[in-house]
Amino acid sequence: MDTIIQILARELGRSEAHVENVVRLIDEGNTIPFIARYRKELHGAMDDTALRTLADRLQYLRNLDKRREEVKSAIEGQGKLTEELSAAIDAAATLAEVEDLYRPYKQKRRTRATVAREKGLEPLAELLFAQAADGPAPEEAAGAFIDPEKGVATAEDALQGASDIIAERISDDADIRKRLRELVWKKGSLVSAAAAKEPEDTVYRLYYAFRSPLNRVQGHQVLAINRGEREGVLKVSVEMEREAALIPVRRAVLNPGAPAMAFVRAAAEDAYDRLIFPSVEREMRGLLTEQADEGAIKMFGLNLKPLLMQPPVKGFVTMGLDPGYRNGCKVAVVDATGKVLDTAVVYPTFSQRKKEEAIDALAKLIRRHGVAHIAIGNGTASRETEQMTVELIRRLGGGVSYMIVNEAGASVYSASKLAAEEFPDYDVNLRSAVSIARRLQDPLAELVKIDPKSIGVGQYQHDMPQARLDETLSGVVEDCVNAVGVDLNTASAPLLSYVAGLNNTTARNIVKYREENGAFTTRKGVLKVPKLGPKAFEQCAGFLRVPESRNVLDHTGVHPESYGAAEALLTLCGYGLSDVKAGGLDGLRERVAAYGEEKAAEACGVGVPTLRDIVGELMKPGRDPRDELPRPILRTDVLEMKDLKPGMELTGTVRNVIDFGVFVDIGVHQDGLVHISQLREGRRVQHPSEVCAVGDIVTVWVLEVDEKKKRISLTMKKPKGGAV
Repeated sequence: MDTIIQILARELGRSEAHVENVVRLIDEGNTIPFIARYRKELHGAMDDTALRTLADRLQYLRNLDKRREEVKSAIEGQGKLTEELSAAIDAAATLAEVEDLYRPYKQKRRTRATVAREKGLEPLAELLFAQAADGPAPEEAAGAFIDPEKGVATAEDALQGASDIIAERISDDADIRKRLRELVWKKGSLVSAAAAKEPEDTVYRLYYAFRSPLNRVQGHQVLAINRGEREGVLKVSVEMEREAALIPVRRAVLNPGAPAMAFVRAAAEDAYDRLIFPSVEREMRGLLTEQADEGAIKMFGLNLKPLLMQPPVKGFVTMGLDPGYRNGCKVAVVDATGKVLDTAVVYPTFSQRKKEEAIDALAKLIRRHGVAHIAIGNGTASRETEQMTVELIRRLGGGVSYMIVNEAGASVYSASKLAAEEFPDYDVNLRSAVSIARRLQDPLAELVKIDPKSIGVGQYQHDMPQARLDETLSGVVEDCVNAVGVDLNTASAPLLSYVAGLNNTTARNIVKYREENGAFTTRKGVLKVPKLGPKAFEQCAGFLRVPESRNVLDHTGVHPESYGAAEALLTLCGYGLSDVKAGGLDGLRERVAAYGEEKAAEACGVGVPTLRDIVGELMKPGRDPRDELPRPILRTDVLEMKDLKPGMELTGTVRNVIDFGVFVDIGVHQDGLVHISQLREGRRVQHPSEVCAVGDIVTVWVLEVDEKKKRISLTMKKPKGGAV
């Protein structure tokens, strides 16, 4: 039997040595971001996604090993563990296979077979199931087991009991179950129908007469069908041609020509109809749901990452507008660092007079504070607020731009304990305006304050296994935060809590220590924070930035353990730390190449991957990887749905990626859909994530506009000859 290391190496296409190193590092309490960034030599430069996949699979395989031992121990306790059975359990590749093998020995609730055994009918069942060529006919054999005192009044009673025992025995056969499971997966269908005779036109209308092979049904279809079933709109089943399914069952248990064959055949069919197929159907539904959940969770993570990594619009005073009707439009002006300068409430939707008053009030705020950008939440009354903003910019004579910001989760944040601690003097609505402004300035720093599930870049998130969803999304946030790095002297506690090696307690302790003792002047200063020990420092140090430090390396991604190597490299290439601070290392890569990478790495006492990372950090101290991405689209004019015409070329921002396409913000209140079939010319797209990610700036062409249904169909295929 292969070891866990061998299985992981084979599945992931990695060397056993690298996998073994990663497993050891995980077991030593190292975090995934730390392993990914600072232990590249040990794992062959796996990225954080590959490492998390490995960690997940490692956990599954260890749970499988644990369950194998539990099952073997339980069977051994019954005195029924044979060498053959033990070997079969050890060879089982999944938890389902282990449970199949355990099924005959598992303590069962009272069943028809249990009752039959209590009546002393097991010997009859054994006799008939053996199907000896010279064995007795079932009716003849049953006569000896008639016992009215035990509730066996007739031969038919005896035969019914024996049939129940045989049916359960066949149902408990691990090999039969495995074959049927594989057959149903290959040949079975998922079927859904309307629960009502005359169904209403609902979002589930596509599934009122739906049929798909099990192994080809899409994850989003499974999730929609499951929800429709829970809401009582749909009836759902797994269908399989009965005769085709019975063939492997019959082959496994029948002895042609035996007097008892027909009897066993009937028992086998009963086992299939009553016990096996209902169980396999549940398993298939469970498997489909599990796969759909995993796919949706993965998609959620894929969408969340680029959203968090959107380029910040730094260094500008920003106005946040949280639109609304009855309670007005909430306004917050924040400075370049996110500090609140001013707040207001205006009522542009009440009347023309109120709209004029709103424009005047906002214009005064813009002039007073030097506002450069306006962030508008995309919720209720967003359209009207956008139109007012365009009019406002025109009256100012330009110089200000705006952007529609996805406000998903802003209300969740504004009503949270954290928001109350941050802004105790502001009401809930004003807090959300601050959050919207800051989302434009630094999406990552603001979005980490919100439960990732509330950010709204997935489907069916409330139907997912919440623990698994939380684990995955937290991992994505953690990877993003650590990829960017965190300013130790300005970061909030929620942002710090995602830094490798830190948790909510140590993050809060850092902020408290900073407030009481002033700004940190070195990375090592963080060791003075209560409950932050050497191991936590090892994990977090490389991801913390201290711009105020005299040592410029404290403002880079170079880990303190490699400061000596960095300084040795600088000396080797004729530079010093002052050159790093002055940004005068343009020729560093060329000098390293001339010296020889491997030779330089050896001279500095590090591996080549670490050397390359050090070079990159020294050349761009304080580098923010988000700055290298395309800038977000800032607008100065409004586009309405009625302005759209087929063939029109537009630039937009990808807002969401789902299984059947992508939604693109083209500056109209309603996002347009690019169906998967319209994503790329030529080669078929398997999944939209192959082509786009959330936050991507894309060129699209209008296919169709349905103002009544508020639907915009777009294409990313460039039209030929100017027509779509």
